[in-house]
Amino acid sequence: MKLEIGNFYVKDIVFGDELSFRGGILSVNKEEALKRVLEDGRITEAELYIAKPGDEIRLCPVKEAIEPRTRTDGKGLFPGYTSPLRQSGNGTLHALKNCSVLVVGRHWGGFQDGLIDMSGPGQKFTYFGELKNLVLVADTNEEFERYEQQKKNDALRRAGHRLAEYIGSCVRELSPEDREVYETVPITKRSGERNALPSVVAVLQPQSQMEAMGYNDLLYGWDMNHYLPSLMSPQEVLDGAIVSGSFMPCSSKWSTYDFQNFPILRRLMEEDGRDYNFLGVIMANLNVAMDQKERVIQMIVQQATELGADFALVTEEGYGNPDADYVGAIAALESAGIKVVGVANECTGRDGASQPLVTLDEKLVAMVSTGNVSELVELPAMKTVLGELEALGRDGNSGGWEGDEKLGPSVRKDGSIIMENNGFFCGDQTVGWSKKTMMDF
Repeated sequence: MKLEIGNFYVKDIVFGDELSFRGGILSVNKEEALKRVLEDGRITEAELYIAKPGDEIRLCPVKEAIEPRTRTDGKGLFPGYTSPLRQSGNGTLHALKNCSVLVVGRHWGGFQDGLIDMSGPGQKFTYFGELKNLVLVADTNEEFERYEQQKKNDALRRAGHRLAEYIGSCVRELSPEDREVYETVPITKRSGERNALPSVVAVLQPQSQMEAMGYNDLLYGWDMNHYLPSLMSPQEVLDGAIVSGSFMPCSSKWSTYDFQNFPILRRLMEEDGRDYNFLGVIMANLNVAMDQKERVIQMIVQQATELGADFALVTEEGYGNPDADYVGAIAALESAGIKVVGVANECTGRDGASQPLVTLDEKLVAMVSTGNVSELVELPAMKTVLGELEALGRDGNSGGWEGDEKLGPSVRKDGSIIMENNGFFCGDQTVGWSKKTMMDF
């Protein structure tokens, strides 16, 4: 399987008379772009903005992020979801780098929606604070979930995916500045020298815990709550096979942008055949009931064992209840003789003194932490808010609150905020972006 990604590096985004990319400048015709958004009759209002690093802009409630891309064969970016089913992982993609399409609710947020700051002390808490962003701010007529803490955000998320695909189309016929080529050889066809290297498998646990449909991550358009662990090529993940869902405390979330760029997988592929033999991805899921968790863990171990894995890297999209899936998988793999490195955030309370994961096991011996979801953060007011800042406290954002007897409300009258790290959009970056380091005490 061979995937080629041609990269176009965006130096600036402007609104103009046409959709084009020249000399590093991405020009967007706002009227034409909004036509793509408003194709969905559920969307009642929509506007586009540009948010760049250094701007005094705060975005809330942020619902989704997508990298603008196009396939040179003209096929859709997200098979089974926004376009007919196809095999992901082969062919050529063109990608607009250093930028994203962000989807923000005009009014209403929820548990799974987050906050991004483009400058100030809050900028460092999300990867998207470093990018040049085309921001879709919109509202819908989906009244059935307006006051629900958990929202499907279906119309807005689909609009974002359509918009990203439309924006990416401007580089379909252009020559990229550089290319990344990811090619894998079938496991049984690899050379003796390569098979003699230590073998490693990546175990990914995307969010799929909602038994009601429409909230979970999608694999080829299939709700991952209905899914069992399977071997996948890492190229499939990078090529739109998985679309982010709308259920998870927001700092733990994996956006579609994260799946498109998954740094852990890219690093494993870059070092494949040199330092180790990368066997592929065991794509698992997360469940609620213990018998479901145990069934999936058993299948993860069986597949890793049959592949002949010496090592595994395990990461989860979530915390709390999903920790049982995560810890259980690591412990079971270690018991089967497969050495594991785990990547996850922690929930150690505002004082940092609580147990970091809901369940623990003495077999967890090599863990990478991407931070404490409960850490308190205070941020000054911003000159501009895209969306509605009140959503941080009013609508059940996982890091905000309406009132606290000691701290007061998350959103203060002067526009400054106090919140938990939990509320930053994809802030814990367990896919491999995280730059957090340990502090000495």
